[in-house]
Amino acid sequence: MNILKYIGRRLLLMVFLLIGISLFVFLIANAVPSDPVVANLSTRNLNNPEMVAAYKEKWGLDLPLHQQYFTYLKNLLRGDMGVSIRTSRPVLDDLKLYYPATFELAFVGIVFAVVFGLLFGILSAIKRNKLTDQVLRSVSVFGVSVPSFWLALILLNIFYLRLGWFPGPGRLSPKMTPPTLRTNLLLIDSLLDGNFPAFWDALSHLLLPGICLGLFTMGLITRTTRASLLEVLSLDYIRTSRAKGLREKLVITKHALGNALIPVITVIGVGFGNLLGGMVFVESIFAWPGIGRYAFQSAQNLDFPAIVGVSLVIALNYVVINLIIDILYGVLDPRVRY
Repeated sequence: MNILKYIGRRLLLMVFLLIGISLFVFLIANAVPSDPVVANLSTRNLNNPEMVAAYKEKWGLDLPLHQQYFTYLKNLLRGDMGVSIRTSRPVLDDLKLYYPATFELAFVGIVFAVVFGLLFGILSAIKRNKLTDQVLRSVSVFGVSVPSFWLALILLNIFYLRLGWFPGPGRLSPKMTPPTLRTNLLLIDSLLDGNFPAFWDALSHLLLPGICLGLFTMGLITRTTRASLLEVLSLDYIRTSRAKGLREKLVITKHALGNALIPVITVIGVGFGNLLGGMVFVESIFAWPGIGRYAFQSAQNLDFPAIVGVSLVIALNYVVINLIIDILYGVLDPRVRY
């Protein structure tokens, strides 16, 4: 019952937090010394005062800033994020189209990061100061140091152009029949259609950009897991468990790993939030129609409704992820739950 009250309070605070974020982003977007009229109208139309006035009236740019925001907030509370200036479609419809592509890519990236990050971090802690530890620490340093856009170009050049092991940019091959879009998640939609060739093709397109995005988070998880596990293994209760004659594998998996994972969960959550925010360079290089490219194109055209909409979605990602992390703290550590 206490956990339900806690979640309820957090959800209520989430509403006020998102309203505050919308105000902050709205003010920052409108403080940019640029004019959306100039960015979106042709030179010929700019020289026509009637066209300029009609454009401002259509998008509400002729109203004072506070009226623009309160109108936007009133519509937002009704589930209306406004209409994109660039695409002339409702921002919510655009987000429904682009966000699933980013979610698929982020999910593959975080799965890669968690699986290999935990594995490398545990092995590195167990083999402390040995060759295995040195190699895995080097891999983690490489992961957090290499620029993602450079790695994307290298992966495409080697595994697509030279070796041909993976398909090129995009979500599906040009000759592949796409599934019926129900969720805009190609993997799920392909399975729902029973279109297994499209499923495997979509999965193969996800691997290279997913690895590219997940490498940075994998490096952080490896380093955090190693440091946290080494700290826990030096505690008194671990030495007591060893003195009782318990096998080392049991000591690590049953007694040490649970406590060591608490800071790792934070890194995983923040990493997943970063991936859901969309990586503009990687999505551009892999021609991935995700929320990162959508946000970049909206910023280029000073598309204020789209910019605020993307910012709210990204903020909502972090708020929900932080709530899940707090709940997982209580699951892993009874002291936190108490």
